[in-house]
Amino acid sequence: MTGAEVDPLYGDGDAAGAAAGTDAFRAAMGRLPAGVVVVAVRWKGTDHAMTASALTSVSLEPPMLLLCVHQDARLRDALDDVDTWAVSVLADDQAPVADWLASPGRPAVGQLDRVPHVAAPRSGAAWVSGAAAWFECRTSRIVPAGDHDVVLADVLESREGDPAAGSLVHLRRRVRGLR
Repeated sequence: MTGAEVDPLYGDGDAAGAAAGTDAFRAAMGRLPAGVVVVAVRWKGTDHAMTASALTSVSLEPPMLLLCVHQDARLRDALDDVDTWAVSVLADDQAPVADWLASPGRPAVGQLDRVPHVAAPRSGAAWVSGAAAWFECRTSRIVPAGDHDVVLADVLESREGDPAAGSLVHLRRRVRGLR
């Protein structure tokens, strides 16, 4: 390398400085746009939901999704008891829903009172009204991975929302609408 060139793997050329510290890793991952979803479960007679951005398609045949959930999340505890749950892919105008369901300390009971929703057909978990798409899932496997658990799920049902709706995207620690 010469002069002002920067190595794409090691930045300034210092391989020792390339170790992924928590802040550096978070900042680097923040450059990867991710869809924003609400994951919901009906557990012990109460609706539980959380905002997530670590959801991806795994397989078309059979249809499967992968979800990453922090091991300390209330929703993660629910997944030990309940095997069916719901996903709402948030539309571009639903940032307030994402913010609310990502708020630490929100009440466990009544957290969806301010979020318009309907019950998904199989699980009874909340599908956020006006979302860009919805999925209903059944957990097939949970794999520990660092401070999160990777949840592999079979998709029982998928539906599309308004064709004109955009989606919500998480980029650089901010939620943005995208059409």
